[in-house]
Amino acid sequence: MSDTLLRAIARDAGIQIFAAVTTGLVERARQIHNTTPVATAALGRTLTATAIMGSQLKVDDGSVTVQVKGNGPLGAIVCVGDADGFVRGYLQNPAVDLPLRADGKLAVGMGVGQGYLMVIKDIGLKDPVTGTVVLVNGEIAEDLTRYFAESEQIPSACALGVLVDTDRTVRCAGGWLVQLMPGVKDADIDRLEDNLAKLQPMTTMLDQGMKPEQIIESVLSGFDVDFLQKDEIGYRCACSREKVERALISMGRTELQQMAQEQLESEVTCQFCDKIYTFTSEQLQALLQEAEK
Repeated sequence: MSDTLLRAIARDAGIQIFAAVTTGLVERARQIHNTTPVATAALGRTLTATAIMGSQLKVDDGSVTVQVKGNGPLGAIVCVGDADGFVRGYLQNPAVDLPLRADGKLAVGMGVGQGYLMVIKDIGLKDPVTGTVVLVNGEIAEDLTRYFAESEQIPSACALGVLVDTDRTVRCAGGWLVQLMPGVKDADIDRLEDNLAKLQPMTTMLDQGMKPEQIIESVLSGFDVDFLQKDEIGYRCACSREKVERALISMGRTELQQMAQEQLESEVTCQFCDKIYTFTSEQLQALLQEAEK
């Protein structure tokens, strides 16, 4: 089954919601980066959030980068999402393993630690739009809620979940993001808060086989819901040899020359998909000449 992202609104209530099932793309990320369960959950939650935020972009060729930089053993998490909801990402230390929390859940917050969450939106302006907030607890969903409240002044609630099976594969993954629009009535806010208080955990809903439509209906129980747009999403890397060449040139003359002189062949690995690009010393010298033009 392909991963999907669904957008809906509560009719006449000033509430919009996004729900995504991301099991396939999170499993793809796990395979690429060979992550431990806690790393799979941390990366998977961030990828899911990034897919939702990418789909919110108003420009077709826009992108959003979500960086979670904590002082925990997992290190930095970096995810990039395109306007069509396709994503890619990596974390610094995919092999970190931690004991489960007292409640039996994966210790994502401990793995991330204290630090900040940064969102960079490239929407075709001269400079990207950037917002940064201090992490609430490193569990990603609450951190994202703070980002929307502080950086974008949008009252939001968010749930993200990744359930890792006993064989370390991703059993299910997904999330929802609900946001209040200007002019929403107090009675509608109260009803929504009441719904959220009764809601099952994200992984429980997904493990029961609930589709994005059913998840949205649970969050917006009692509201008239209009389903607006459903898209297929997935894991997609945008790397190419040309991009790697540009990155090598941007390193500067000294470093490029050093690479060309030190070994007959150099390998550059894409952080997002682990694809390896090989350059001979002659090819690096040619890039050096191109950079000097």
